Amino acid sequence: MYTFDSRVRFSEVDRTGRLDLPGIINYFQDCSTFHSEDVGLGIDALKEKRRVWILSSWQVIVNRYPKMGERIDISTWATGFKGLYGTRNFRMRDEGKGTLAYANSIWVFMDMDRSRPVRPEAEEVEKYGVEPALEMQFAPRKIALSDQMEEKDGFPVRIDQIDTNMHVNNCEYVKMALEALDEDERVRQLRVEYRKSAVCGDMIFPRIAREKERTVVELCDGDGNPYAIVELTGERE
Repeated sequence: MYTFDSRVRFSEVDRTGRLDLPGIINYFQDCSTFHSEDVGLGIDALKEKRRVWILSSWQVIVNRYPKMGERIDISTWATGFKGLYGTRNFRMRDEGKGTLAYANSIWVFMDMDRSRPVRPEAEEVEKYGVEPALEMQFAPRKIALSDQMEEKDGFPVRIDQIDTNMHVNNCEYVKMALEALDEDERVRQLRVEYRKSAVCGDMIFPRIAREKERTVVELCDGDGNPYAIVELTGERE
């Protein structure tokens, strides 16, 4: 297990003074990046081999959003590798070691030159080790779509939404989905299914379905093919 300590910054909180959902996701992403860097499998090491781990899906559950100034710790660990895929868990805790949020994620190992999945070599997974998964109700990787979708105006991908892989950062899709909604929702569970990567200048067209138990946002290209599907379950404010 890899862990780092932090403190919720003023620049990370929303208007309620609490860390928001994208903030939690960014902490989880940073934690997995730090883990990879510290075991010698970081961004530069994989780039030399023209390989990269691409996030396929998220399931994030939030028990409580921490307030500005709270001391927190963030942990991550690999829970398994099978074929082209790897699974990884995350946990954020408060100063009293209470769990604030936790997550399961599924990743696929990609050949950057051929843009296709490839099986990682032993040395590319052994350094992570494998530890038992969280005791949680694991959701399927794929998100069920709705027949009733409300279409919203499209918008272009900005340069500040691009990561080191030259694609839209994983967290940015969540921000796009939240911004497409015209109501506040205190999300308790987030699921994201990533379909394809958007790049700078691509147009994204949101499609929204509001159901009794969930809200689904499809972030599509001009032909209606999703870049990502975001499912939000929670409490409308």
